[in-house]
Amino acid sequence: HRGIPGLIRMCRDIIKTGEYDHVIDLHDVIRTKVLRFFLRMAGIPVSVIDKGRQEKRALIKGVSRQRLRHTTGRYYDTFARAGLLLEPTAGPWIIPNAGTQESMIEKTGFRPGINIGVAPFSKHSLKEWPVENMIKLLNRISETSDAEFWLFGGRSEAGRLDELRPQVPGSHNIAGKLNLHEELALMARLSFMISMDSSNMHMAALTGTKVISIWGATDPATGFGAWMQPGEYSLSIPYESLQCRPCTVYGKGKCRRKDHACMNWLTPEIVFQKISDMNIL
Repeated sequence: HRGIPGLIRMCRDIIKTGEYDHVIDLHDVIRTKVLRFFLRMAGIPVSVIDKGRQEKRALIKGVSRQRLRHTTGRYYDTFARAGLLLEPTAGPWIIPNAGTQESMIEKTGFRPGINIGVAPFSKHSLKEWPVENMIKLLNRISETSDAEFWLFGGRSEAGRLDELRPQVPGSHNIAGKLNLHEELALMARLSFMISMDSSNMHMAALTGTKVISIWGATDPATGFGAWMQPGEYSLSIPYESLQCRPCTVYGKGKCRRKDHACMNWLTPEIVFQKISDMNIL
């Protein structure tokens, strides 16, 4: 379906597919707004997520410093408005089956010990720590522990990870070599993950693995931090030291200062010390 007429036909087709007791919109975009209109016209009750767009804009503009409700919590709120009361459970929330774990081990040669996941890249450059900083950090960790490093990323990032791998002892590039289920099985066996604000951060957290996340232009205060991870696991330059951050919710745009200070000021030494203080090595 294309265009408004196609969207309207799609909405009518959806309504005709069956009887609905209630519809829950967890997206709240133009397409779902149109669909909601037709659903309500048909007498079907709809509950809609409150994304807190104004609150997020106030945070980005520096008008407010309030930590916002996590997006997953907003999902719970939406279900509650529909009469479905849900309570968060303790993780892990993704549990790979035995067959997937065996397949992962066979493909990677994974062995027990200190196994650290590393997801150094992100879709948006504002959310990426300089790769030379990551290399220095991993080498520093390697000097103090007999660790294996597992490099995560999408197929499009495989080449960049290939360039990084020879510069870090004991590292393995798995980009494009495992399916999603096998990647999750590997994440679930890690000692911990070091990640940018990216999908790998969220997936590792859902397997119950500790995630040390590095934040630049974005901030977990907007509601998109790793689910159920301790606040001290999110590393960033404090607002008191750099009041321009966060400057974006999702990572789009360019650095207004032109120097990407939020990432460049966060040195490998600072990150290594924070990891050491957590006693997770």
